Amino acid sequence: MTPSQSGGGNRRKSSGPDLSSAEAVQKSIRDNDYIADMTLATTLFLALRLEKPLFLEGEAGVGKTELAKVLAKLLDTELIRLQCYEGLDSNSALYEWNYAKQLLHIKMEETNTNQGNAKKVERDIFSEEYLIERPLLLALLRSKEKPAVLLIDEIDRSDEEFEAFLLEILSDFQITIPEMGTIKAARNPVVVLTSNRTREIHDALKRRCLYLWVDYPSFEKEVEIVTTKVPEVPIKLAEQICRFMAQARTMDFYKRPGVAETLDWAQALIALQKDELNPTAVRETLGCILKYQDDIKRIEEDGIETMVATALLSPEVEV
Repeated sequence: MTPSQSGGGNRRKSSGPDLSSAEAVQKSIRDNDYIADMTLATTLFLALRLEKPLFLEGEAGVGKTELAKVLAKLLDTELIRLQCYEGLDSNSALYEWNYAKQLLHIKMEETNTNQGNAKKVERDIFSEEYLIERPLLLALLRSKEKPAVLLIDEIDRSDEEFEAFLLEILSDFQITIPEMGTIKAARNPVVVLTSNRTREIHDALKRRCLYLWVDYPSFEKEVEIVTTKVPEVPIKLAEQICRFMAQARTMDFYKRPGVAETLDWAQALIALQKDELNPTAVRETLGCILKYQDDIKRIEEDGIETMVATALLSPEVEV
């Protein structure tokens, strides 16, 4: 990535994060409290170096969205987020005209007796002043001095039609507005796409990206995440929490808990002034880690006492 041309380039180069290698990327995101293995760090380094979109797939709550936030912080740039949903169309993602403002302008001009203003009115109402910029267009416009980070979150929730529309944007980083012409990014934004795999994403989109499956962390990595994100938690309690969560993820839940739930649970236990797991504390706080009643019933039926006893074992027990 080239430094910003808005001034202060030398200062940014000397004081900014080192992203010159995969190892440097791993250290830089670690300094921002994001724990990443070398595979993730290498993929992120290549996405930045090759200026290719990064496609992150994995279960909900494993840190995909958080990585985009950390990346924007590292690059000292704006994070522009497009939250996908069923029925999302190009207007909602790209741009819309401010119809109410356009109509008001037309009505004001109608009071003018000069009938030769029709073409001028048309030019006026289809100008930038009346354009509502949605995330995709905004990412192109905001990347003039330095690339913005464009987060296309949960692409699997959108329709296949929108996915096909996205192909052109990710290929050329330009859009055509019929009334205004073609708008192309001065610099390609840094694009991060995430998917919880509620449906398969077409190969055509994946081919344009570098792909990475983000899995649940290992026991050691999750302990490091918890103690980093919730520094007030005792290491003993952090280990117990992570052993319990490792067991929970082997169960047949409708929605298995992710790292986000682990952190919520750790904070809840600290707020309740717990320094060790016990069955009563687990039952009282199950709402932090499980979000469906059927899953709560299942974990109670399978024996919370046994899971807590295993979590209390030390050293680490393979689960």
